[in-house]
Amino acid sequence: MILKDTLLENTDAVIFDLDGTLADSMWVWEEIDRDFFRSRQIDFPDYLNSEIEGMGFTETAQFFADRFSLRESVEDIKKLWNDMALEKYRVKVPLKPGVRDFLSELRQRGIKTGISTSNSLLLVETFLEAKGIRPAFDAVTTVCDVSRGKPAPDVYLATAQKLHVKPQRCLVFEDIPKGILAGINAGMRVCAVEDDYSSGQREEKKRLSDYYINDFRELL
Repeated sequence: MILKDTLLENTDAVIFDLDGTLADSMWVWEEIDRDFFRSRQIDFPDYLNSEIEGMGFTETAQFFADRFSLRESVEDIKKLWNDMALEKYRVKVPLKPGVRDFLSELRQRGIKTGISTSNSLLLVETFLEAKGIRPAFDAVTTVCDVSRGKPAPDVYLATAQKLHVKPQRCLVFEDIPKGILAGINAGMRVCAVEDDYSSGQREEKKRLSDYYINDFRELL
């Protein structure tokens, strides 16, 4: 078991990924991909999930538009995805267990908090507001705000800059290998989080990360 005080030692900021880390939401995108491609009579190969892992919202839309010669523009695809996911993020996507209490603990300790995500800003803000935790975060950055997606460090470095905290004083929580590598490449310590979607990558996640938790209740 990880000792919370050890984990948070020499930490001025904690930066979270969203999907699969704070939010139990990866199932949403499996449904959306299935419905999106079925309506276009396109078979979506499972191996593509590994290719788009870590890509930002715009980058993924461009990837799909090019790979499948879609008629819609990138902006139209993004709008459709947002429309398909919005109500799910508002109503159906839950917080991971222990998140709310852990955020309160960080606030009490005076540790800054941020989000670095590949998701769209609309869905991030919708989810945070619906769960009543938007005030718990000092900064939010999406991959669309930077030049490169995960595993490049850009999105984590951008959040650290917004928080005015040195990367080496940041702790990252992530649920997928490319996200873990993004934190490592940013010079930050990384705690991997268990998620059903990435259960097949569990050993790789444990190998890459500094710490590993099944959920945030372990830190309370």
